[in-house]
Amino acid sequence: MNDIKLIEEALYSYIPKELVREKNLVSSIEYSLKAGGKRIRPRLVLEFSRLCHGSDKAALPFACAVEMIHTYSLIHDDLPCMDDDDMRRGKPSNHKVYGEEIALLAGDALQSLAFDIMSRKETINNSSSDCAVRCINILSDYCGTSGMVGGQVIDLENEKKTADLDSVTECNLKKTGALIKAACEMGCVSASADEEKISAARSYGENIGIAFQIVDDILDVTSSDEELGKPVGSDIGNNKSTYVSLLGIDECKKRVDSMTSRAIECLSVFDGDTNALKKLALNLKSRNK
Repeated sequence: MNDIKLIEEALYSYIPKELVREKNLVSSIEYSLKAGGKRIRPRLVLEFSRLCHGSDKAALPFACAVEMIHTYSLIHDDLPCMDDDDMRRGKPSNHKVYGEEIALLAGDALQSLAFDIMSRKETINNSSSDCAVRCINILSDYCGTSGMVGGQVIDLENEKKTADLDSVTECNLKKTGALIKAACEMGCVSASADEEKISAARSYGENIGIAFQIVDDILDVTSSDEELGKPVGSDIGNNKSTYVSLLGIDECKKRVDSMTSRAIECLSVFDGDTNALKKLALNLKSRNK
């Protein structure tokens, strides 16, 4: 079984099954969870767990949790009060199908479900209470005020004005990079890795996280709606400062190359097979959607 199928089977198993009065909410959750995507964050959890000699069984709940947080952030990001995007992964955004109110609540419910599955007895039995608590702490920190949500606030404040490179970088370290770092760290923690390996995973995640965002900014001006499955050119339309607007495409590409190389260098502290993580970093660098 390939990793995406493994992740998605586990992920979908957590969707509430009961046909209750809230079934429209459950349908909305299912719609976004099953919308596809590269599943980068849960794959990172699994790969770092394996690299630290952990088991997929122990790591999968944490992999699913970080993907649920990511999915909730996409639902909220598309709302009219945020980016107001009508398309996501080639399909209508959640709020275009279920309405703003249900979409908002679906995001809220996914956030709650993520922390629910990390704290379940079965999750603790397959890892340990210490691992579960630390993973909960990592994810709550990186998705909150000092992480993803804080980054979204900076992003909103940077709209309609010229932001400098430091502000754009801080925004992206939090909004995009934080969950990627969380995934890398959680994979190590789920396998009871030592602090040197957790720190190396964190650095790997930070580098590929910023590289990922720079590639996103490049694609926003070089790709098409059909290729990306979402509107392109929105940053330009909103007069938003990006890596491309501040640095130009050539310098952006140089930075992506440099950060990808640094990420790969971080893997040298691990004694296992790092080829999958090297390949992932290189694939993210050269992606076209």
